[in-house]
Amino acid sequence: MTERERDRRIRDVGTLKALAHPLRARLYRALTLARTATASQLAEQVDEAVSLVSYHLRKLAEHRLIEEAEPQRADGRERWWRPASEGVAIHDEDFRDAPEKAAAHTAASRLFFEQRADMYRRYLDERPHWGEEWNDAAESSESALRLTAAETAELTREMRALLRRYDERGRAAEAAGDVTGRENVAVHTYAFPFRT
Repeated sequence: MTERERDRRIRDVGTLKALAHPLRARLYRALTLARTATASQLAEQVDEAVSLVSYHLRKLAEHRLIEEAEPQRADGRERWWRPASEGVAIHDEDFRDAPEKAAAHTAASRLFFEQRADMYRRYLDERPHWGEEWNDAAESSESALRLTAAETAELTREMRALLRRYDERGRAAEAAGDVTGRENVAVHTYAFPFRT
């Protein structure tokens, strides 16, 4: 196994397309949350056949998006996987130099947005079951700011740094055994220009 990167920047269309497959994107997200898992465990989460999940995990591994993890059980009969990095980063500037690359980036971005929207729709449907504390903590808002491109880039960097601090805090607490009340929390942000 390799030393894990913080965020792997995807710069090639092949890797982008590998991740932008609907099932592979779901598997990658599930594996990121689980940190380590087998094909059987992931198949149960995504409600697909183990053989199909194994195939797609191998495709993700071919592009170094995931890698084999240390076996979690002594019998060693199952193959364990983990993300190869803490996350991935996909930047427009890496895909704008050719129309087919730009089209692949747009298609991937739309897929990721739809999957994020589905996650939020599911939360809305399940909101009554989360209870008052989680519903008070949840956030949904929109801000329309008047910024330059440089200010927007600075805002994005500051938001990422803030999210990273909270991620590190949560990981450290879990490593110390503080798991009571912890749930997976999705934070989706979009910063983009628009005209009325």
